[in-house]
Amino acid sequence: MSTRGVVYVHSSPSAVCPHVEWAISGTLGVRANLQWTAQPAAQGQLRAECGWTGEAGTGAKLVAALKAWPMTRFEVTEDPSAGVDGERFCFVPTLGLWRSRTAANGDIVVGEDQLRAMATASRAGEAFAHKVDEVLGASWDAALEPYRRAGDGAPVTWLHRVG
Repeated sequence: MSTRGVVYVHSSPSAVCPHVEWAISGTLGVRANLQWTAQPAAQGQLRAECGWTGEAGTGAKLVAALKAWPMTRFEVTEDPSAGVDGERFCFVPTLGLWRSRTAANGDIVVGEDQLRAMATASRAGEAFAHKVDEVLGASWDAALEPYRRAGDGAPVTWLHRVG
């Protein structure tokens, strides 16, 4: 089943940018020639984004390839497709990887078993609130927000998975 998504490279050292493109190219089977622009939130870093189309599960494959470059901050989204939830991945070097399922409107999906486990593990309200922030990726959102704002109006490259 075909789907689509976006790779947001929020910041990358310029020396790593060709490696990021190779990682995306290798995953999608098509040459990625991203349009890199300066990242105002991190002096000396560059940013780029590209839309992609491919089979369900391609988002996770892109993340696996991009994690090889741990100095890079990135997000990968995959839209829901027939019978498959969407996904959102965020990577921040100091926090590592965060992953969640997403609904058709982009909201993070939290399953009932996750909620039960959080409620059981945290008897106090503050602990529960912390667990909710954790499952919603609040720390990743806070860390990436200054980098996201720098992408407003930036060019986007579209890539289509071959085969």
